Amino acid sequence: MEDVIVSVVQRTMVAGTPLLLGTVGEVICERSGILNLGVEGVMSVGAVVAFIVTYSTGDPWLAMVAAIGAGMIISILHAFASVTLQANQVVSGLALTMIGLGLSGMLGKQYVGKPLAVKMDDIAIPWLSDIPFIGTVFFKQTPYFYMAVFLALGAWFFLERTRLGIKVRSTGENPRATETQGVNVARIRYACVIIGGGFSAMAGAHLSTSYSKSWIEGMTAGRGWIVIALTIFALWNPGRAIWGAFIFGGIFVLQYLLQPLGISPNFLAMLPYGSTLLILLVMSFKDPRRLNAPAQLGEPYKRGER
Repeated sequence: MEDVIVSVVQRTMVAGTPLLLGTVGEVICERSGILNLGVEGVMSVGAVVAFIVTYSTGDPWLAMVAAIGAGMIISILHAFASVTLQANQVVSGLALTMIGLGLSGMLGKQYVGKPLAVKMDDIAIPWLSDIPFIGTVFFKQTPYFYMAVFLALGAWFFLERTRLGIKVRSTGENPRATETQGVNVARIRYACVIIGGGFSAMAGAHLSTSYSKSWIEGMTAGRGWIVIALTIFALWNPGRAIWGAFIFGGIFVLQYLLQPLGISPNFLAMLPYGSTLLILLVMSFKDPRRLNAPAQLGEPYKRGER
């Protein structure tokens, strides 16, 4: 029985890792005041680029770097539309999702059904991995898991405890006042959108080179939209995103645990997305002042406006 529990919890950590990476990136982006609904598309681009590079070179670490670079590059489109052109951020984000999904489908078409010879191996941390139960669950994991938790904690520290993090938050709260302090609002928003894209692409790289060893079109399976909901659920706090992401990871794993009970596969496939809608519904009843949402989230800002 203990082995079953360990296996379930370990799989939950793995399933929650891409959600955590994507959520941290989205939190950074939205705290600067830019709403990015293009997470799904960027994640898909990261997945296909990582797969192609791993398939071609046999190096999943190089693939991760390439995926992050690709995610940052394609995110410039959203940054340019939202910050420079002052376009509607919802429309721009949705366009980014469609571009990303279409581009990944085109690039990955010839790789469908081709398995990887290698993937990102798990790393056992010496001594800690020998601890009963805890060691197996938390210290014998994919490198993406360790990086996701470390980056989430680092993002929390950055946003809450550093001067630059305060500038990011103030840009999302009151860009006009921030500009009067000599801060380049456009530069910070550009940087946050691009960094957020790198996180999303890294989440996609995990899916294709660590979570599985294959590429199929649509393998992100709506995780980008769950990331948007998790950002709200986490109250735009990277630290809170850690346990939120792994709760949703558990919901993904629950699908497979309930299958032997004869429950409809279609119903089980709905669980993560039904849970997402439920959380958004519950959060909608909360006092907006307690949600901690950036005051100027989604609002365009033109430098020098009065």
